[in-house]
Amino acid sequence: MLLQILQDALFAAIAAIGFSAISNPPKRAYFYCALLAAVGHSLRFVLMQAPGIGWHIIVASVVAAFIIGVLAVFLSPKVKTPAETCLFPALLPMIPGIYAYKSFGGLAMSILAIGEESFNHYFYLFAYNGLTCLFILIGMVTGATIPIFLFKNISFRATR
Repeated sequence: MLLQILQDALFAAIAAIGFSAISNPPKRAYFYCALLAAVGHSLRFVLMQAPGIGWHIIVASVVAAFIIGVLAVFLSPKVKTPAETCLFPALLPMIPGIYAYKSFGGLAMSILAIGEESFNHYFYLFAYNGLTCLFILIGMVTGATIPIFLFKNISFRATR
């Protein structure tokens, strides 16, 4: 499992660097964006996959986003950028794209379904995947922004 955790962290870090590049942060922030993404994404992976834990993806995403937010706030004075500079690219690898994809696939199939049983099945897939995607996104945004407000003095001091 350790190899899977390291692999998950590596790919999240690479994705965060790519997402960081399009927002053009200072060069010193790339490492911290990658670090936060690796920690957050691998934490979510552990919370979901570790024996004895097995949390749902929604709860694991909220906790991981909160940890990313706390780390971003406390690392922001060192990077000399706002916490959001490292926070947002680190969250982007955790966006639940597969749930959004399955949701729209379920919607398309329910529209094209012939018969009530088939329609109900595909509409269920649309609703389940869509609501899961929505709650993951809401949880990630909430979990990541709470530390910015909790540690307001540290967060706003970083850019002074």
